[in-house]
Amino acid sequence: MDTVLDTTSDATPDATSDEVLDESLVARMREYLAAGTAMDLPALEALYDEEFENLRIDEAGQVVRLTKAHFMARFRALAAQGESIGQDTGDVRFLATTRHGDQGTVVMYRCEQGVPARYTFVWRWADGHWATVLREFSFERDVSYLKRMMAAAAARG
Repeated sequence: MDTVLDTTSDATPDATSDEVLDESLVARMREYLAAGTAMDLPALEALYDEEFENLRIDEAGQVVRLTKAHFMARFRALAAQGESIGQDTGDVRFLATTRHGDQGTVVMYRCEQGVPARYTFVWRWADGHWATVLREFSFERDVSYLKRMMAAAAARG
């Protein structure tokens, strides 16, 4: 297993590292983020693995599990309304990359609307490149809003 960490003496999210990240993983993450902000539905469809799952965990220990179908339905609904997630990704920092067999992990940090957000993405290696996003673990302050949205969607059928 090859791990590259952003190790610094002050360990702050704004710190820089002399460590070298796996640039092939970072490049795929940038493609993924660009597809999301551009609402490029065909690209997102191709980037999400069929087994994709996102676990969102909050400070209270609540967990919400989302699948590729959930993500794509949300993106399609936004696109149909002429909306986008439209967030600038200029604040994104890649803190670590790890390769383990046919999977690679990217740890990402960003501050969204003044709130720090931490993510871990797991990519699947196939056909000589990082092919699809297999897992995303998101750590947020509160996922209650998402639990309510998921319950409302389930009630609608």
